Amino acid sequence: MIKLLALDLDGTLLDSHGAISAANIEAIRHAEEKGVLVTIATGRRFRDARPVALEIGLNAPIVTHNGALVKFADTLETVDFALIPTPTVREILRVGRSFGGDALVSSDPDGKGTMLYDLISDENIPLKKYIAWSRRLHGDEAEDAIHHVARIDDELETTKVIHVSFSGTCAPMYDLQRVLEDELGDTVNILATIYPHLDFTLLDVLPPKASKAYGLHNLARIHGFSHEDVMVCGDNFNDLEMLDYAGTAVVMANAAEELKQREKFFVTGTNEESGVAAAIRRFILD
Repeated sequence: MIKLLALDLDGTLLDSHGAISAANIEAIRHAEEKGVLVTIATGRRFRDARPVALEIGLNAPIVTHNGALVKFADTLETVDFALIPTPTVREILRVGRSFGGDALVSSDPDGKGTMLYDLISDENIPLKKYIAWSRRLHGDEAEDAIHHVARIDDELETTKVIHVSFSGTCAPMYDLQRVLEDELGDTVNILATIYPHLDFTLLDVLPPKASKAYGLHNLARIHGFSHEDVMVCGDNFNDLEMLDYAGTAVVMANAAEELKQREKFFVTGTNEESGVAAAIRRFILD
């Protein structure tokens, strides 16, 4: 019996316009009425995921920053978090900059979350678009959400860092991931979210134990659930560990072929077709 349902956001619960279909919301409500805890498990920062969680009105804390922060969207109560030690953050920045990467540093696990950045390369259009999107998303709170600082390194002694990210087109981000893995080893966990059709990759550099599976396992443990009680819906490679962890693993039809071909994973409709609702009806409501 499924007791905990975890839904990835982008490419899964949300359509290509960032909206949630009425069918998905209705299915989530029916699952909650059957006693299922429903959460978001996303690579997004807490502040970026919170508006979606508030729109849906979920009955569980949300798993954000690829599992590094578990927190209630409404009350801001922090359930669990992991941090990157300051010396490691400095190494991440050093390695990334030596490759030409532009870093975003996510902090403030106790509040809504703050993102720090200093330099953005002229050619890094994906990062410029993300910052513009984030400012639009947070409106009046944009200045609290996104800080442009003179030099990130000068902020680190007074900053709790949850994760560091780099983004750009697929080929250079692939190379940067290899460099970061070689240089940093097991001091961090590096997860890539890849959208080949957009020629865009997001690299999240996290505390070594952090992953969506880690955050989801902690949430399940708090409620006394086993992995067999957990259902997951996802579409990308940063979902892989939690899909492997779950007793019922569902991938979207728009997911990478490598994920859809895994024997253990069920395939539902696309994110444009309310595939989440179809999966909920199949595994929870029927």
